[in-house]
Amino acid sequence: MPRLPLRLGLAPVFLLLLASLIAGCSRTGAPPRLQPPATVLLIRHAEKLDNGEIDLSPIGFERARLLPKIFAPGARPDLPTPQFLFATRISPHSDRPVQTLTPLAEALHLPIDNSFDNDQYRALASTLLSGKYAGKVVLVVWHHGKIPQLAAALGAKPPDNRWPDDQYDRIWRIDYVNGKVTLQDLPYALMPGDSK
Repeated sequence: MPRLPLRLGLAPVFLLLLASLIAGCSRTGAPPRLQPPATVLLIRHAEKLDNGEIDLSPIGFERARLLPKIFAPGARPDLPTPQFLFATRISPHSDRPVQTLTPLAEALHLPIDNSFDNDQYRALASTLLSGKYAGKVVLVVWHHGKIPQLAAALGAKPPDNRWPDDQYDRIWRIDYVNGKVTLQDLPYALMPGDSK
C-alpha cells in the first residue's frame, strides 16, 4: 500500500479506511461479523430508600451483600459467573447500581465499569456487541426504567416493556447461540419473599 503523506486530513484517511473495509467485504460477500458475548445478565439495582436518598436501603445493602452467593462459580447452574461487570454511572440521583455490584466485584476481584449514564444504554449495548466481549459473561446492573430498552438494544425481546417499580428480585439472562438471541426471566431466590 502506498505511503500516505502526513498532511492528509482526517476525511481522506477515513475514506481510505472505508474503501479498505468495503474491499474486504466484497472478497467474502458479507460484512465481517463480530461476536457477541456468550451471556449478558441484566439486573436492577437492589432496594432503595423511600425518602428519595441516593443510597440503597438496609434491605438493599443486604441483597448486595448476598449477591456473590448466586454468582459464585458453580453456585447456580442457570447463572454463569460474570467475567465483566457494568453498572450505571454514579449520578446526583443514585449510587445504587455501583453499591449493588460492589460486594460481587470484591468477591470476584473484578473492576466495575461505570462509564455509561443511565440514558446511554444504546452505547452500552453497542460496546457489549462490538466483539470485545465475544464469548464472555457480562453482568449489568442498571436502573429499572431502562432495562427493557437495554435488553432490546442487545437484540433480545424483553418479557415486558416495563420493569415493575417494586421488583428487585429478577435476573434477565440473554444468551447468544448460533446467531440467535434468547432471554430468560429468572428469579434471584436469594432473600425471604423473593419470587420463585
